Amino acid sequence: MAQHDFLPSAPGLGMVVTVKAPNDEILLSKLYGPDGKFTFTTHSSGLHFICMQSNSTNLIAFASSRLRIHLDVQVGEHPLDYATVDPKDKVKEVSYGLEHLQGEVNHIIKDQEYQREREEYYRQKSEDMNSNVLWWAIAQTFILMSVGIWQIKHLKDFLIAKKVV
Repeated sequence: MAQHDFLPSAPGLGMVVTVKAPNDEILLSKLYGPDGKFTFTTHSSGLHFICMQSNSTNLIAFASSRLRIHLDVQVGEHPLDYATVDPKDKVKEVSYGLEHLQGEVNHIIKDQEYQREREEYYRQKSEDMNSNVLWWAIAQTFILMSVGIWQIKHLKDFLIAKKVV
């Protein structure tokens, strides 16, 4: 889950926010007013693209007002704010604690899935490399044996021509 805040300082201007996942799936596409927050959740690992565009096409209004954007990016699972929890209500406190633990478990599961993906990728790379090394060794052995047989044949022909044998 990622949470982003932006605050365009120009009055009357808004932002069109589009978020794309690595597989080009659009996770979020929405028009916001002069200030806003957006949050998106993704289950795929990789590079995500965030595109922010002004909704104004009027260059005079755009040039006369300064457009300033503050972008605050928070990535990962975020725990609950326990300062807002009423300490007298133990059931709510336990419920919030349970929700927090469930969020942590989900985060650990997602992290394990990501690590499995990476391990599978690197294992496949290693197997490919080992296969290439095996074929290279077979090719080198064939070349060395061919050169050795060629040298023996030419040495034998040379010795017969010189009448040493």
